[in-house]
Amino acid sequence: MKKPFTQYCRLALALSLIISASPFSALASQNGAINHTISQKSSSSRSTAKPRPNGDRFMVAVGRASFYASRFHGRTTANGETFDMKEFTAAHRSLPFGTIVRVTNLNNGKMVFVKINDRGPYVKNRIIDLSKAAAKQLDLVDSGVGRVKIEAYN
Repeated sequence: MKKPFTQYCRLALALSLIISASPFSALASQNGAINHTISQKSSSSRSTAKPRPNGDRFMVAVGRASFYASRFHGRTTANGETFDMKEFTAAHRSLPFGTIVRVTNLNNGKMVFVKINDRGPYVKNRIIDLSKAAAKQLDLVDSGVGRVKIEAYN
């Protein structure tokens, strides 16, 4: 199981180099709604929009992240895997399962790559639910939530 995830991480690292060279930005509005900037186009949409499959390569969003752990550990995720709070996984409302997402804590600059394997978060104004291992890497465990930027390759 670890070998395919390592391959995802290598792919995500290569994509992050491409992302960091692309001119784009994502801004969160004052009311907590999320604006997306997709690829190099200047079109933006609300957080409920899915990444478009028409050739757009990147989806970027800024918002609040939370984590889920003990209560869900060992349960089946939406894609059929068993949730392991020690793996680098996450839940997102609309990204396809298996998508690798780079999550950056905007308060301290720490970054982690996670694989989407579940649906959520089900709390308003949150854009991603992280596993405990990912939240620990980002220093979000003590606070429970934090402001993050997520970058996904479509």
